[in-house]
Amino acid sequence: MLQEIAGLVADEFRDPFLSVSAEIAFLRVFFAAFLGAAIGFEREIHSSAAGLRTHIILAMAACLFALIAAEIVARDLDGSEQLTSDPLRLIEAVTAGVAFLAAGSIITSGGKITGLTTGAGMWMAGAIGLACGTGLIPLAVMATMLTVLVLWVLRRLSRRIAESGDTQEARGD
Repeated sequence: MLQEIAGLVADEFRDPFLSVSAEIAFLRVFFAAFLGAAIGFEREIHSSAAGLRTHIILAMAACLFALIAAEIVARDLDGSEQLTSDPLRLIEAVTAGVAFLAAGSIITSGGKITGLTTGAGMWMAGAIGLACGTGLIPLAVMATMLTVLVLWVLRRLSRRIAESGDTQEARGD
C-alpha cells in the first residue's frame, strides 16, 4: 500500500505532460526564493514591516503562478495551433494581488507616509518571481541586483538630502 502511494507520487513528478520538468521548475522556484530573499534581507535589516519571509514567499508564489500559466498554455496547445486560454490574465491577477499586499504596507499617519518603499519592493519581488517562473532568470537576477543597489545607495543619498535640508532650515535658508 505504501509503495503504491510512493509510486503514485513519483509518477506525478514524472508527468509526461508537464511543459517544464520538475528539476527546472524547482530551479526556477529556488531562484525566485533566493532573489526575493535578497530584497527581503535589505528590508529586514532596516526593520521594514515586510522583510525576508514576506519577500521570499511573494517571489515564490509569483513564480508558481507563472509556472501554472505555462502549464495551462502547454496543455491548451496540446495538438492544437490555437490558444483558447489567456495566460496573461493569470499574470495580471498576480500583479493585482501583489499590489493589494503592497498597498497594505503603506501607512499614512499625521501627514507622514511610510511603507512606500516596502510596497514597491514587494511589487518587484512579485515581478522577479514571474520572471523566474517564465524562465527569464537572467532578467530576474539583473532586476534583483538593481533593486538592491537602488535600496542601499539611494537610502544613503536620501539621508544626506534630508540632513542638508535640516541644516538649511536651521540656518533659515
